[in-house]
Amino acid sequence: MNKKDTKILFMGTPGIARDCLEQLINDGYNIIGAFTREDKPVGRKQIITAPPVKELALQHNIPVYQPKTLKGEYSDVIKNISPDMIVVVAYGRILPKSVIDVPKYGCLNLHVSLLPKYRGSAPIQWSLINGDKQTGVTVMHIDEGLDTGDIIDVLPIDIDFEETQESLFNKVSEKGKVFLSRTIEKVIDGSYTRTPQDNSKATLAPPLTKEMAFFNWNIPALVLHNKIRGQNPWPGAYFVYEEKKVKVLSAKMIEKFGNPGEIISTKPLVVAAVDGALQLNMVQPEGSKAMEGTAWAAGRRLKKGDLVL
Repeated sequence: MNKKDTKILFMGTPGIARDCLEQLINDGYNIIGAFTREDKPVGRKQIITAPPVKELALQHNIPVYQPKTLKGEYSDVIKNISPDMIVVVAYGRILPKSVIDVPKYGCLNLHVSLLPKYRGSAPIQWSLINGDKQTGVTVMHIDEGLDTGDIIDVLPIDIDFEETQESLFNKVSEKGKVFLSRTIEKVIDGSYTRTPQDNSKATLAPPLTKEMAFFNWNIPALVLHNKIRGQNPWPGAYFVYEEKKVKVLSAKMIEKFGNPGEIISTKPLVVAAVDGALQLNMVQPEGSKAMEGTAWAAGRRLKKGDLVL
């Protein structure tokens, strides 16, 4: 059976899933349906918005399904569709065994880490927060565990020192979509192997929370640097000055020293941490729009030697 004859059911929700689906469509795969999450309110005006996967699927006349659960009725729907393969990219739901057992080629998942490292929903974010120099994508067979299935293939991807959550997602998406397409073809023609994961080396990447976003200046500059870029754009790392949150949107490490929280300069705005300092390029004060760090310092009439604690 070739890729044009292989019936693929795609499951995914956000932008990276959309990019992968588009790659598969362009590469000539037979996509017979797309499962995605429900439409949801987005932005300050809470406008009901369709997931990116739904928008793309409808453009290509691919049937779209948005169930709240894959059990019961929709488990039967999938059996009736009878896909040869299910491909999952950031769908946001765990597949029950009744679904996993349907396709003859199995259920394949693109996970954005080098498994078994960073199992879970936020591998990109934690790789940045932890200061890793490399991440990657793994194509694996789905089993009933959380990212525990046999590995088909991996693609390492280097992480730049100034990389942010957003930029790294874009890099991983661009490389991962092509890698996924090529790997699926290997599975169809049988030219691949399955390697069980070493569970003793597994680590978890749980979702980020708003509570994680707060920081003070009494920690090393490198730790702050990684925290900021790993939480950009969400939840957005922030410190508190005069009882107001100041979100740091962009910063870089500077080899200057002072007491934690001390302003070393205002043009550019440089604030000391432990063992180094950060240049705050862009910030967003609570209740205000994003602005340059120098503009915020000027508005608060801050000067060299002041503390932002």
